[in-house]
Amino acid sequence: MDTVTYLKRFERDMRIRHLSPRTIITYLNYLKFYLGYFKNQPPESLSTEDIKTFLMSLIAHGYSVSYLKGVLGSLKNFYTYTLGLEWNSTGIPMPRQSKKLPVVLSQEEICKMISVTKNIKHQAIITTLYTSGVRISEFLNLMPVDIESNRMQIKVCGGKGNKDRFTILSNFTLELLRKYWKQYRPEKWLFEGLKIGKKYSETSVRKIVKRAAERAGVKKNVSVHTLRHSFATHLLENGVDIVLIKNLLGHTSIKTTMIYLQIRKIPELNFSHPFDKFLNTQSDD
Repeated sequence: MDTVTYLKRFERDMRIRHLSPRTIITYLNYLKFYLGYFKNQPPESLSTEDIKTFLMSLIAHGYSVSYLKGVLGSLKNFYTYTLGLEWNSTGIPMPRQSKKLPVVLSQEEICKMISVTKNIKHQAIITTLYTSGVRISEFLNLMPVDIESNRMQIKVCGGKGNKDRFTILSNFTLELLRKYWKQYRPEKWLFEGLKIGKKYSETSVRKIVKRAAERAGVKKNVSVHTLRHSFATHLLENGVDIVLIKNLLGHTSIKTTMIYLQIRKIPELNFSHPFDKFLNTQSDD
């Protein structure tokens, strides 16, 4: 069986399992890379040690832990559902991700990013991303009908794991979206590119956010996902229940949402810093 046939069978099985289009494309790319590495060797004949050799090659070439985890997710699905073989989860352990805290902006920094962005469409993009906390793929799939102004919520269709959910809609965002819609009149998607009826590109959204951060003088490494992290953190700082935040973000596990407990602003303490009195005394001497 050639590579093309394996890929077609894998794609068929993922579609039957109703995986999201984004996941299918990503997993197919991972599998294509894997099959190409071993050239004409059939994947059924490859051992656990062969897979580990492939992973070590990726590590040697500087691929990230998240990339390695994606590869393993793809291979596990391929071997289990397409080839019908047992996946040795103990023999091929999942790489451990370093636990770095995500970058979060202050509300002042985000307001500055919005204010320095003069194009109303770009302004609406940044504002919608931040005030809804959606992922970039979810954002690009939004349609005008998903903005439920009567209930002040946004419907997120086919989110991560192909799940639908609702997130909150702010009054400021709603008014901005109305102004944007009157000017641009998108045909199908809430945000469209130069071609009518075609989705706005992911690359363009990333550039808009980066450019706004630079113009606002933000020195942090800002990405589109930074707005999502900031959304969750600011909700937590404003007393919103963490379980509700989990649901708004579309997290499967509360453990994922718990990261925001570590990066929220430290609440005001009802005692003074223990070193202040000592240091003040020393400076008076």
